[in-house]
Amino acid sequence: MAAGKTSPHEKYLAALNPDERTLVALRDELYNGSWEQMLGDLRDRLKGKPYIFKLVNRIQDDIARIEKLSEYERKNKINLADHLKKKEAK
Repeated sequence: MAAGKTSPHEKYLAALNPDERTLVALRDELYNGSWEQMLGDLRDRLKGKPYIFKLVNRIQDDIARIEKLSEYERKNKINLADHLKKKEAK
């Protein structure tokens, strides 16, 4: 890609709100890149089961965000965290 050009994935990432970017980063840091483990953890918390993830009063919103981000990654066969790391390195 030529210098100065922005990929569709970089544009998508730039449009994410801070909560969504945080979820992408935490998914890789806490759940070895697995949306399924992250969702399972949040759903367990809703059911009162043991959990790891500590987001206060936002579980339903985070589940919706994770599903959106996961679908984008699946559809485009990418890992948003790779693009997030590139952006932060600039």
